[in-house]
Amino acid sequence: MNLLPIPALADNYIWLLHDGHEALVVDPGVAEPVMQVLQARGLALRTILVTHHHADHVGGVAALREATGATVYGPAFETIPEPATRVDGGDTLHLLGLHWQVLAIPGHTSGHVAYYCASPGGPGPGNAPILFCGDTLFSAGCGRLFEGTPAQMFDSLQQLASLPADTRVCCAHEYTLSNLRFALAVEPNNVQLLHHAAHCQNLRAQGQPTLPSSLAVEREINPFLRCNVVQVAQGASQFAPHLDTQHPLSVFTALREWKNVFQ
Repeated sequence: MNLLPIPALADNYIWLLHDGHEALVVDPGVAEPVMQVLQARGLALRTILVTHHHADHVGGVAALREATGATVYGPAFETIPEPATRVDGGDTLHLLGLHWQVLAIPGHTSGHVAYYCASPGGPGPGNAPILFCGDTLFSAGCGRLFEGTPAQMFDSLQQLASLPADTRVCCAHEYTLSNLRFALAVEPNNVQLLHHAAHCQNLRAQGQPTLPSSLAVEREINPFLRCNVVQVAQGASQFAPHLDTQHPLSVFTALREWKNVFQ
């Protein structure tokens, strides 16, 4: 299986997974760059996966479906282009010969879902588990709470963080450098974070994506997955001096509010 991030719009990635013949794409906000890749590689698009309803994730769905006949799967309780097969947490799908789990991860939107494949191939890092997590988990960050509550987003992130460490985190935006700046403000003495920031800066200087990340990396550098770490709680108290640092959800809520206004 081959995994490609297709740059689109200002900072989106449309993820494309293919076996050399057939493909699926995730959150196509626009159709044209996907069609270009399909044509250049001689791929047939079979499936379109949608994580949530925002326009920069669904804007190309109708055109791609009309051009290719691909089947669309999307969240059960959100408005997305029809016709679509609706899925929710606990559902399973068989796509490209692979077994996928649908995870309900509300917070960014009320009905947001993720798609997880535990075994996309044989041994080796190129066949590590795949997580298409939309705008819930970012590298070194998490999505804004447009519709859900802090408790929902916290629980969703905990669910994702519990997946295997080598899981490839395929989020939908190249927000990594700005997220890392915030993470360093929270936890400036985190050595792994400092090393990862330098690595990502080098990638972007070469025009390369910082994604996919891995859950092993995110557990070490992402403050939103580290709300039970003393240094992260202390960092959050810079923004919220009266924070209950013993309560991870309170730490998460303070971090998310701080990130909303962080420059």
